[in-house]
This record gives sequence, structure tokens and C-alpha cells, in this order.
Amino acid sequence: MTIKIGDRLPEGTLSEFIETETEGCSLGPNTFNVADLVKGKKIVIFGLPGAFTPTCSAKHVPGYVQHAAELKAKGVDEIWCISVNDAFVMGAWGREQKATGIVRMMADGNAAFSKALGLDMDASKFGMGTRSQRYSMLVEDGVVKQLNVEQGGFEVSNAETMLKQLG
Repeated sequence: MTIKIGDRLPEGTLSEFIETETEGCSLGPNTFNVADLVKGKKIVIFGLPGAFTPTCSAKHVPGYVQHAAELKAKGVDEIWCISVNDAFVMGAWGREQKATGIVRMMADGNAAFSKALGLDMDASKFGMGTRSQRYSMLVEDGVVKQLNVEQGGFEVSNAETMLKQLG
């Protein structure tokens, strides 16, 4: 079943490649409990099929990087990009996209979190296996407040739509 507005995010973990070692976060891939990360925060999450893919690299991530300051001015604490890739790939893609420190590049390596959201898809015909659908959502303290799932294009999951929804 697909997550909907008013639902709490499912239990799960995501991984992130940490560039700078800090207390509690070692250099390299770190795994985080989603419930712990969202507690008390307003987070924009956007999911996409894959790192380094054309629309994702040319439009989706750049839009959130470009509009990050505006989103934060509207009360957003963090912006996450979730993709079914490993943390090493997500870290490299974040560096290439100049997203480091702006958008958290969260890896859902086995698609477990995407499946728990009900937002996974079969991209086997493209040689990509199970992937995430393209979507965006606003989450406040773990509860979905906005949800925009694409129906085959790139029209509702962009940063501009999220900005409008934040008012």
C-alpha cells in the first residue's frame, strides 16, 4: 500500500556517505534510523529512480539545490534525496551535483525503504531492477503533510511545486 498524506513514515534505515568525520558519524557510509532523523523536524524528501540518470541529474537534484535557501526560509530543516543506490554512489553523485551540505543524499541500497513507502517500481526493462518512483513529500515530525507522485513525467515532484505547497 502506498503511503498517503497523514500517514507516519514507516520504520526503516537509510545510508549516507559522510565526507567529514564528526562525533557519532565516521567517514564513509553511515546507516541512520529514519524515525530518529525526522523526529521534531520539517523535512522535504524527494525520491528518484537513480543517481547519474538524465532527468535526475539535469533537473531533479539541481532544482532542490537551487531552491534550498527558499525552502529553508519557509521552515524546512533538511532536504533529502532518496535513491536506490549505495551510499558510495550517492556520495559521489552529491559531490558532482554540488549538493554536499545542501541536500542529504540518502541511499536506499536494497529498496527496502522505498518498498515500505509503497513507492518502489520495477525498472527491469531498463536493466535497473527495483527502483524508487519519482516523488516528493513534506514530512513534519515523521508525518506526511504533502505527497506528490509522478505519473510518468517530471511535473509535480520538483522543488518549485514544493515551494508553492509551502505557501
